[in-house]
Amino acid sequence: QVTLQESGGGLEQPGGSLRLSCVSSGSRHRFNAMGWYRQAPGKERELVADISDGGRTNYKDSVKGRFTISKDYLKNTVYLQMNSLEPEDTAVYYCNAVLRLGGREGTYWGQGTQVTVSS
Repeated sequence: QVTLQESGGGLEQPGGSLRLSCVSSGSRHRFNAMGWYRQAPGKERELVADISDGGRTNYKDSVKGRFTISKDYLKNTVYLQMNSLEPEDTAVYYCNAVLRLGGREGTYWGQGTQVTVSS
């Protein structure tokens, strides 16, 4: 049973920083990709950033230059460093992992961590 556990969310002022962590367990294989999604009230879940097993990163345009995704390959753990936070970044942030094995693809989600940016 693969599980993803996020941590690091909270309340931060505009311009501040937070670092999210996502620890995985239960997988004997490295994920093909890991990433972060977010969902604000009344909006659809959207991709914030992801990173492939080869280290290729992809960011939502509005977070480029402010957020950095990184991965600890040995621990199958992914991080999201969020700087220069804006009120528009307020959302529940979800960790995501994709594993392709034997012609099948499995997608896994964490339960989410709340990020609130407000003065």
